[in-house]
Amino acid sequence: MSTGARIALSNILDVVRWKDAPSDTLEIAGGPHVLASPMPVADLASAAIGAVGLAVAELWRLRTGRQQTIGLDFTAAGLAMASGQYLLLDGRKARDWDPITGYYPTKDGRWLYLHANFPHLRDGLLEILGVPADPDTVETTLTKWTADDFEAAAVARGLCAVKMRSRQEWHREPHSAAIDSLPLIEITRIGDAPPQPFGEGARPLSGIRVLDLTRVIAGPMAGRTLAEHGATVMRIAGPHLPFIDALVMDTGFGKLSAHIDLRDKAGQAQLATLTRDADVFVNAYRPGSIAARGFGPEALARLRPGIVSASLSAFSRAGPWSMRRGYDSVVQAAVGLSPFDRSGKPCKPPFQALDYITGYLTAFGIMMALKRRAEVGGSWHVELSLARTAHWLQRMVDVLGLLPEAPEANPALDAIAPYVAETQSSFGLLRHLTPALILSETPGRFWRPPVPLGSDPAVWP
Repeated sequence: MSTGARIALSNILDVVRWKDAPSDTLEIAGGPHVLASPMPVADLASAAIGAVGLAVAELWRLRTGRQQTIGLDFTAAGLAMASGQYLLLDGRKARDWDPITGYYPTKDGRWLYLHANFPHLRDGLLEILGVPADPDTVETTLTKWTADDFEAAAVARGLCAVKMRSRQEWHREPHSAAIDSLPLIEITRIGDAPPQPFGEGARPLSGIRVLDLTRVIAGPMAGRTLAEHGATVMRIAGPHLPFIDALVMDTGFGKLSAHIDLRDKAGQAQLATLTRDADVFVNAYRPGSIAARGFGPEALARLRPGIVSASLSAFSRAGPWSMRRGYDSVVQAAVGLSPFDRSGKPCKPPFQALDYITGYLTAFGIMMALKRRAEVGGSWHVELSLARTAHWLQRMVDVLGLLPEAPEANPALDAIAPYVAETQSSFGLLRHLTPALILSETPGRFWRPPVPLGSDPAVWP
């Protein structure tokens, strides 16, 4: 295992107080850093995915009494941070960003980042500017605004625009201190319930039912990771909400997918029925939005004693930015992680490490909570945020240092053939990355390919 990955893994294990974790059973095969970044992203990715492997093996030990070894390919772990970018549908790239999404100069000499990858976010930004959906017109119009003024106008409407800050500027923001007051992974007991040991099962998470109320990448990746190791995961989507099909494909392996409309009492009753028979409830909507429908952590613990609820957000539950909408690239721009091209202009991130690392860490935190439920009982709440992961990444870079050399671009798909597989799905033929973890007794696998949202009835099989 690389020294950097071992240091980062040790930090993750310390956060959840897993002092006797058998980290010597994890072997990370050497490989090059392949992503276009001077940051040691593959080390941090290896640590997060390696933590998942240790947790999977621990649940298998609790279930069967048997140990297993865990292998992880360093290069594969790095590539996993750009999983969605390598997804092809019928030979074509499955996803691209909206043309309006990107960085724009403002009249005060700053850069502003607009996130417009959902139609309602794009249309709201264009409405503020009073212009059509043309990037050049948007750029011209934004030169009449200061970055702070447009950020404030967008946030007031629940939209995604952020002034690009340096790391030093970000840490002068009151919200930065609020994020630092939180651990990377919070695991809190929120109710009483008797221990629920793992019974017999063919896989580490056999019999574990997971409700996945998430969108985009981080939350769905947590559900996909649990499905990879045997959990029954049901993706719940509002039929009225916009989703990005390519991300549904990337994060949908191994999942059931049902529609429930939580805007009405019938939908809420339907979800409550599912929750009573669930073990895990994952929520990645803005803080308070799912709770307002009756499904906050404490309400879940009353409805289903012994449940593990998990909450993900962009900017955490604490501080003045807690209610802001945000995504990986928005957080990168806010905290001082945005990349620059050779001309010195900010550019599209070559990967989305905050999303993927947070997704893997969420799955790890959920499994640690399931371990505690099996050993001591209780209902548990797991909480993470993209911004807290960003702070962790920055601190780990301080410890590990930057790479002496970094590739100028991510590798082409043809150059990473050993890490790619093809799967036929109802969307079409998918070409995608394979899982990075290799477990000696219970190798990860998916029982079905991704399916369109709403493909299944909202009942447990």
